[in-house]
Amino acid sequence: MNAPSTAVDTTDADQVFTTPLKAALAACRGSFITVGVFSFFINLLMLTPMFFMMQVFDRVISSSSLSSLAALAVIALFLLATMGVLDLVRSRVLVKVATRLDLLLSDRVYQECFAYGRTHQGMNDTQPLNDLTGLRQYLGGNAVFAFFDLPWLPFYLILLFIFHPLVGSWGVFAAIVLIACAVANERTTTKPLQEANELARLSQSQTDRNLRNAEVVSSMGMLAGLQRRWRKRQNATLYYQEASSNYAGGFTAFTKTFRIIAQMGAMGLGALLTVNQQITPGTMIAGSLLMSRALSPLEAMIGAWKSFSSAREAYYRLDKMLEDAGTDKHYTRMPDPKGRLTASDVTIVPPQAKTATVQGVSFDIPAGSVVGLIGPSGSGKTTLVRGILGTWACSEGAVRIDGVETTQYKREDLGPHVGYLPQDIELFDGTVSENIARFGDIDSEDVVQAARDAGVHQLILELAEGYDTEIGPAGHQLSAGQRQRVALARAIYRRPRVVILDEPNSNLDEAGEAALHRAIWLLRKDGATVLVVTHRTGILGLTNVLLFMINGRLEKWGQRSEVLAYLEEESQRRKAAAQASNDQPALAATSSASADSAEDSSNE
Repeated sequence: MNAPSTAVDTTDADQVFTTPLKAALAACRGSFITVGVFSFFINLLMLTPMFFMMQVFDRVISSSSLSSLAALAVIALFLLATMGVLDLVRSRVLVKVATRLDLLLSDRVYQECFAYGRTHQGMNDTQPLNDLTGLRQYLGGNAVFAFFDLPWLPFYLILLFIFHPLVGSWGVFAAIVLIACAVANERTTTKPLQEANELARLSQSQTDRNLRNAEVVSSMGMLAGLQRRWRKRQNATLYYQEASSNYAGGFTAFTKTFRIIAQMGAMGLGALLTVNQQITPGTMIAGSLLMSRALSPLEAMIGAWKSFSSAREAYYRLDKMLEDAGTDKHYTRMPDPKGRLTASDVTIVPPQAKTATVQGVSFDIPAGSVVGLIGPSGSGKTTLVRGILGTWACSEGAVRIDGVETTQYKREDLGPHVGYLPQDIELFDGTVSENIARFGDIDSEDVVQAARDAGVHQLILELAEGYDTEIGPAGHQLSAGQRQRVALARAIYRRPRVVILDEPNSNLDEAGEAALHRAIWLLRKDGATVLVVTHRTGILGLTNVLLFMINGRLEKWGQRSEVLAYLEEESQRRKAAAQASNDQPALAATSSASADSAEDSSNE
């Protein structure tokens, strides 16, 4: 089977529909029209058993004509076989629609999941992908057929009126009861179902985050506490799910029972009319069958309401997310950066926070500099790094690379020219080569060169399969120091022009520290701009510019010698102030003793 093509033109749809989801559905409207046409013929052919029974009772039995019975049977079988083929084709068309919708949106949704992860630190969520999967499965399933068959309800009721007005009136009454049941089902089940789904989503997201730290949870005995929190939320989820299912189950049971009652009522009413010779026995049987057929879409819709509600919620969440993300627009590609970093009065408020952790930061760092970003813990160094990378937007001011705001670069264009080694090292499920090459096209020479530059080449060769070793999820097959060195090779792959290293030596031994120093020296020799966040003074000898931050502000920046001299002066000043503070109590004690001695002498 050929893979479905992703080349779908949605230009016209984009001009009419404001969100990508609506545009994607509009691009599939031809397929929906086809399904509607097929539904028309399928519902017509659904009348075959009814007309067959009418002819058998009214013609064959009265005439005892076996040839007529055989002819009717052949015609009925042919029509029903045609109906089966059309139903199969209709089902496959909807499956293709579901697949096409996924192809149109899945790449965009996948990207938005990562965009959400960038702006919601520690809150990575795959719910949008789950929503797209749920919507696709609903469109490709049988539950959606009820909504294509439901518009034919008036046609069936008209036929019942043609049989006899009383039969038609009974059909209208039965339809009204089931429609009222559907409305009541919607009003009573929607809210608890939404609550249950939201709680289940939050519980799943929280559990996923906890599982990523399973080692910490196990070693420190935190499982019982976390399980209590999970159990509390799980109990609430079960409560709402039970309430929703109880309501839905009650309505479903009533619907099934009432449809049988309605069918029996139609037959009983038809029998009464037949006895009074107002309709024929065949019409009586046909009316009962037609009543069942007319009410079937309503019954199916009520039975499938839970899946419809879930699909509807998924639709609204996806539509809102894609609308908030904005639509694609023309993008002017910026020149490749050289490495000059500038900041002008930058203030950064972390996502979901209310206060700024970086305030009023300004600097101008020439390309090719090796910069040390220093300061006490909590001074805003990592926040500033995220602002430089463009992963967190500046609430005030701007960070620029070669005069261009980092947020104006397309990530695919800027990424190859930026290397980043975060504090929390995480490698990805794949081979060592794939991780170093950033999961792009692997150039073996560049991969090996990056490993040599990071001093990790020999270490990789000692692995079971060398560069082709599968390192597993998060790279936990490697030690913390090995992961940090492989991540360093990934950061300097193809010698990017801007390299940011956040605590790059936190897990390194002496050999790893030497390899790090050599990598920074090579980058500096190559003309790259290197920014190193560190608490260790040994690496500062490689820098020529220092940025000193404290309490979210840039206290001092400039040449290394100037900043170190400033820090030495500040240290001496604080020591002197502390010494003076310590001398005050001693001086006061001495003065008090002298006064007491003088008083004693006076008394003598």
